[in-house]
Amino acid sequence: MTTKNTLAILLGATFMSAASLAAADITVWHHGGRGDGERDLIAAQIDAWNAANPEMQASLELLPEGSYNEQVAAAALAGDLPDLLDFDGPNYANYVWSGYLAPLNNLVSADVIANLSPSLIAQGTYPVDGQLYSLGQFDSGLGIWGNKAILEEAGVRIPTGVADAWSGEEFEAALAALQGLESVTHALDIKMNYGQGEWFSYGFSPIVQSFGGDFINRETWRAEGTLNGEGAVAAMNMVQGLFNNDYIVPASAGDDSFFGQKNAALALVGHWMWGAHNEAHGDNLVLLPMPNFGGKQVTGNGSWTWGITETAEDKAATAALLEFLLQDDNIVALTNANGAVPGTLTAMASTENFAEGGALSLYTEQLQNDIAMPRPAHPAYPVISASFAQAFADIASGADVQETLNKAAAAIDEDIEDNGGYAPFGQ
Repeated sequence: MTTKNTLAILLGATFMSAASLAAADITVWHHGGRGDGERDLIAAQIDAWNAANPEMQASLELLPEGSYNEQVAAAALAGDLPDLLDFDGPNYANYVWSGYLAPLNNLVSADVIANLSPSLIAQGTYPVDGQLYSLGQFDSGLGIWGNKAILEEAGVRIPTGVADAWSGEEFEAALAALQGLESVTHALDIKMNYGQGEWFSYGFSPIVQSFGGDFINRETWRAEGTLNGEGAVAAMNMVQGLFNNDYIVPASAGDDSFFGQKNAALALVGHWMWGAHNEAHGDNLVLLPMPNFGGKQVTGNGSWTWGITETAEDKAATAALLEFLLQDDNIVALTNANGAVPGTLTAMASTENFAEGGALSLYTEQLQNDIAMPRPAHPAYPVISASFAQAFADIASGADVQETLNKAAAAIDEDIEDNGGYAPFGQ
């Protein structure tokens, strides 16, 4: 145990014997959250585990989110990974392929797995062997926030649920009508201010997938013909049209066009904006399902999640700690703080906002209606995501759609070929 970890345990416990200071039985890494209380709650949950399990103590280390993946890779090379590892969901496939993670099917009880959101199971199931390698305390999703009074002023139909979603044509007609209102500067905020990065992949992949495209073919595991195929090109032509029509809030406008300045009519974003939106719009706030842009509805899902490393000294004990973290009371406490969708079916049903009829129940409805599509579980995901994000940024700025997607697909396939196809993928 490092001096830093020893000090953290001394500060976090009211009493600890000299013997227990010698070494923690279970080491845990967490990315620390984003200042919403998540890091404090994780620390409190580890403390609660330690209080209840004096014979099997856990040591928590919080690492900076910005450099987290690099620190995981460096630790793996040095043979110094923790027992229980927190990581951003779509990166797990690279970790599994690299040999970092152990399958969870025979470590975590079947009852715990059965209670998890199906979308989390889909995210964490490795395509090659069908085994489950990651489990999350929470999930995520997308929707479109609006103001009922403004929508009614523009004569725009207000969908009531997943089955009632706008078609792509209705979506574009709604934007045109809203853009015509004197109070509206831009019809739609898609959080361009979040910057080029994972948000572009998470937030906008459902549009591509709704049109029948994807980042990569999930059978051949190549991007050529899929990321630059007919569906993806149609999707990105539509997106470019939204920018050309000046419907989209520019990044330079910042974060508050919908809830602060109130000059954006709609906001395509997730549940994490509920507090600010509710405070700004009150009873007029409405949450609308993801549209059926081009043939089917799709929402993004997935978030930070947990896995047990192959180097864990006591995998059974580590799995017991993971099951403890997946208890409903721990999940509800965490999601009350960070605003995420609870990761278990019973926790969803027990929370005011996400239970049936709750203010955010649309997110759970979407996640349970087979329209959640996890980002591709492939070892090349970091390159896949970066390539699409660059393509999206270029297309938003006016670049030729087909040529730009051709370039992105080629970059992804080049990485795959440089790594021998990431065998056994595509075999």
